[in-house]
Amino acid sequence: MTTATATLENRNRRTMIMAFAGALAMLGLGFAAVPLYDLFCRVTGFGGTTQVATQAEADAAAALASGEAYSIRFDANTARGMPWTFKPVQVTDVVTVGERDMAFYTARNNSAVPVTGTATFNVEPEAAGRYFSKIQCFCFTEQTLQPGEEIRMPVLYYVDPAALDDPDMQGVEQITLSYTFHRAPEQPETQ
Repeated sequence: MTTATATLENRNRRTMIMAFAGALAMLGLGFAAVPLYDLFCRVTGFGGTTQVATQAEADAAAALASGEAYSIRFDANTARGMPWTFKPVQVTDVVTVGERDMAFYTARNNSAVPVTGTATFNVEPEAAGRYFSKIQCFCFTEQTLQPGEEIRMPVLYYVDPAALDDPDMQGVEQITLSYTFHRAPEQPETQ
């Protein structure tokens, strides 16, 4: 074997190893994309993703309550194939920035079998996502309703006073909290 042939084989081997490593890295990023995107949205409020707050964080926000208020509009939807009636008890409310408030939604299973649902959510305008904090919410867990069962589901939330200092929130008078109930992933639509 000549030196030129050995050098060419070494380069080909290096290229093959680099291509294989690149393919493995892309596969790893493919699996990590969803959790990383979810983390990004929760941290930044991107796409209207709301925040999850502790009771201590809510107490700290309440201490900074400003007296200024936002109108909150509550929206409810069900995905196609979800046999529930889902709606807010009250369509709008006014909440003082920093103070806790509670809203209720009702859900009724209109089918003849138990149905488990999970709620997705967002707020509009998108800039409000980083300031809309939920302390307790039915959307944190799956909900199972028996045939004909109707329940009231609470959301305990507040709007962070930092919203008042954000230029993107200037002129915002109303924030819409929207939920969509879907069948839980392990439930087939034929139920």
